[in-house]
Amino acid sequence: MRSHIVAAIALCTFTGLVARGATAQPPAPADRRARIAENVVLVHGAWADGSSWADVIVRLQAAGLHVTAVQNPLTSLADDVAATRRALAQQTGPTVLVGHSWGGTVISEAGDDPKVTALVYVAARAPEVGEDFAALSATFPTMPARAGIAKRDGFAQLSEDAFLRFFADGIPPARARALYAAQQSIATSLFDARTTAAAWHTRPTWYAVSRLDHTTSPDLERFLAARMKATTIELPAGHLSLVSHAQEIADLVLAAAGRAR
Repeated sequence: MRSHIVAAIALCTFTGLVARGATAQPPAPADRRARIAENVVLVHGAWADGSSWADVIVRLQAAGLHVTAVQNPLTSLADDVAATRRALAQQTGPTVLVGHSWGGTVISEAGDDPKVTALVYVAARAPEVGEDFAALSATFPTMPARAGIAKRDGFAQLSEDAFLRFFADGIPPARARALYAAQQSIATSLFDARTTAAAWHTRPTWYAVSRLDHTTSPDLERFLAARMKATTIELPAGHLSLVSHAQEIADLVLAAAGRAR
């Protein structure tokens, strides 16, 4: 009886996503359905910090969830995974782990934590164990944001033009400039790292594809979602769907948490 109730809650939330105009694949098989979770840990990507989740956080908190946003140092995969594991250690009970962009690599590695009941990927990387993700990405179209990467002293940033035009496209200009001001540099070696785990093999998985993404190829996102057999939505959004479509992303997290909004 409990499994039927949980499935019904997840389905209602998922139906609400479709009603908002997102396109979706059929729900995941029964063994990948959501369990009720009390906590959410959010992992940001490159060129960003934890504040990029602000609009999603307030919606999840309003739904009664305990939310933690990780502040990744973006100095190495190991450092980012360690920061995420510290956040997971602070949680009490079942937890949904969410990653945006580079954060998808981090949650793939850290998502084997026993507290993690589901994974949510937002326009995110999702590497296989030991995979050369740069080589995989090279088989898909190169997106214009990459031309704006400037490197210095072992770290890299996006130029203001590339950030505003391609990374934060679809975001109101004032908000996009504020996000640019909070941009974190990344280690130039960050994207060379290879994972030793792929938690999406053993956890129910959800994916939000950004159909208008100019940072990560939407076709790559679709490939990753299909490879994981994730419950998938598509949003008419650029790379920062967590800002431009915060309600839809919050609803997707709630579905992964087995909760109705």
